[in-house]
Amino acid sequence: MNKVEIFENERASGYNTFVETWIPNYSVFLNDLPKLFSKMNPKELLVVGCGTGNEIEQFVHRSERWLITGIDPSPEMVKQAIDRFQGYEHVTLMEGLVTAIDAEKKYSAATLLLVLHFLEDDGNKLNLLSNIAERLVSGATFVMLDITGDKQQIKQNLKILRLLLPDGLDEQQINHRLNRIENELFPISEERLAALCVTAGFEKPIRFFQSSIYMGWLMTKK
Repeated sequence: MNKVEIFENERASGYNTFVETWIPNYSVFLNDLPKLFSKMNPKELLVVGCGTGNEIEQFVHRSERWLITGIDPSPEMVKQAIDRFQGYEHVTLMEGLVTAIDAEKKYSAATLLLVLHFLEDDGNKLNLLSNIAERLVSGATFVMLDITGDKQQIKQNLKILRLLLPDGLDEQQINHRLNRIENELFPISEERLAALCVTAGFEKPIRFFQSSIYMGWLMTKK
């Protein structure tokens, strides 16, 4: 069973501000998501670790109607997403893990943003990727955004991230966050990430986006 990172209290309520602050060009990445899925049919999207629904927001106002299922283990995050998308009948939001979704249901597209680095590479990363692949049709597009790199790469890119942070942040807070990224999360190298994705049932992923420690990956379900 996957270990999960539950966002509660201030981590949940302040999540949107946090990601905008700490991920340079985050909004650019989100804005481009619909373009990456533009050729998918039927337009059925699975958003794993949907959080407050930032990626869902990119699809609900499109001229082409998407059927969207979002799932997240954090009750407080899901509640924010439910409040955000009230009245959108084509958006279904669930609290739980991706394994709660019937594997007989297949999607033509999926996202996994800012989730994998919370899981140890002890089978939990592979389990999550495999469970997503199991719920996709052959040829489906899968997009992932994650903290990626070996230890030296992470260390170097954290120095760049510090330079890109907004002015006015508390220095102690910056040091605490950078230390947590380097020593408490579980990023893996690009080579290891590619190997896990292929084992899970995807073609070799393409890195199409990078902003300091954060890398965006595009891949196709075999």
